[in-house]
Amino acid sequence: MADAPSRQVADLLRPDLAHVAELIPTGSRVLDLGCGPGTLLRHLIDERGCSGTGVEHDPDMLLAAIAAGVPVLDLDLDADLGEFADKSYDVVVLSRTLQTVQRPSDVLAQMARISDRLVVSMPNFGLWRHRLRLLSGHMPQSRELPFAWYDTPNLHHATLVDLERYFATLGLEVEQRIPLTEAGRRLRTDRGANLVAGAAIYLLRPVVTAGSDA
Repeated sequence: MADAPSRQVADLLRPDLAHVAELIPTGSRVLDLGCGPGTLLRHLIDERGCSGTGVEHDPDMLLAAIAAGVPVLDLDLDADLGEFADKSYDVVVLSRTLQTVQRPSDVLAQMARISDRLVVSMPNFGLWRHRLRLLSGHMPQSRELPFAWYDTPNLHHATLVDLERYFATLGLEVEQRIPLTEAGRRLRTDRGANLVAGAAIYLLRPVVTAGSDA
């Protein structure tokens, strides 16, 4: 019965955020980049005994996070992550945000400096529905990519294959991948995820090379 309150609160999270929360150990210090209204951090603080900080630049989302009682900073992810000290958090989360930043490589490098445990999620441009839309002569739109091409905050699009190769070039090892349906729920199988997943969540760790500080 002790788990009932956690399940009830988890039910209030978006399905994908509930999966993100499962990747974060109890009691962790969490930095949530692009935290939106602070829903994930609020859950982690209340139900998992975590402490943490949100980072948000959108004024409306920033006010919503403050109203939720979440510690939050108004910072630009592309320019201001140097404010955080090396290894100052146990986990850094970047949920549905990597595709919106100007310099994703710099953001991921900063995340790997701040923590050894990174949780990153991103829509999958390789979803079969998107491929069909392109074949019909139109830019893809879906629950994960709901915006028209002329009104989207998304600057970068990638398939899961592209994304995982990209992580490797940055020295980030994929420890776990959670492919999601278009509704944000976990797929029953990892097979063919690049074709059928609407998005994926990744647990990443910086690769430790010989001679580097562990």
